[in-house]
Order: sequence, then C-alpha cells, then structure tokens
Amino acid sequence: MSEHETRIEADEKVPTIEIVREFDAAPERVFRAHVDPELYAQWVGPRSLSTRITRWDARTGGEWAFANDRDGEEIATFYGSFHEVRPNERIVWTFTYEGHPDVVALETLTFEALEGGRTRLRTLSVVGDFETRDGIMASGMDTGVNEGYDKLDELLAKDS
Repeated sequence: MSEHETRIEADEKVPTIEIVREFDAAPERVFRAHVDPELYAQWVGPRSLSTRITRWDARTGGEWAFANDRDGEEIATFYGSFHEVRPNERIVWTFTYEGHPDVVALETLTFEALEGGRTRLRTLSVVGDFETRDGIMASGMDTGVNEGYDKLDELLAKDS
C-alpha cells in the first residue's frame, strides 16, 4: 500500500473527474511510465488484470490501444488518440472503452515537479454529460486507479 493518497473528485458544475496523486520520482520518470508501452502495461489498472498493448504511438497525433486480460481471457479493450505529448510536462489524450464506443473522455495529464525530486500528477477527464461521468465514477474505476498507482509506485521504486 502506498503512503500517497489518490484524490478522485467529480465536479458538481461540469462533467469532469479530477485525479491527483503524488509520486516519489521526478516528472521525467513518471512521464516515461505513461508513454513507454512496456512500462505502461506493467502498472495500469487493477491487480486482478494484466494489460496487453495492441497499438502505441506516443506522440502528438499518435494512437494507442490496450486490452485487459484475466486468466488469459480478454475482458476489456480501450483505445484513443494522443492529441498532445509534451515531454515531462503534459499529455492530452482521448480515452474510450470499446464496450461504449460513443463515450469518449478527453484527458489532460500534467506532471508537476515538486521538491525532493517528486511529482504531482494531475489528470482532468472531461466527458459529454453528467450521466456518463457518474457511471464512470460508479464503475469501480477508483479500484483500478488506486491499484494502478500503487503498482506505479512499486515500478518507480524498482527502477530508481
């Protein structure tokens, strides 16, 4: 379990979800874990699933896709586009679950340098309406986010 708390908040006035988490690693290392497909697959999502990257072109204008597997069976596929990749500072991408292809989240990730070589990662996810946002919040996404970030902590500690 991590010593860092993940804050997940839904805005009352606009259909957004903000996720804020600090890591004991410099922004370039946290950023790399988001754009290197081998690293990303090691930490994203809950511990009960494995991630298999199927497309990955982490550059402005690129695309990405991955599948989640449990016990060798594919249970979910996600895909999107990299709208902006600004090294060590910011990623803007779309995020779509194949099971709901009409629902697209636009996510902005910012990597803020903190004292002591640490990073504050802030993700702002914007969706089309409150019903979609509330469905995402109720889906158990917090488990995937929290367990994924705990795995990212472990990965960053191992690579230090």
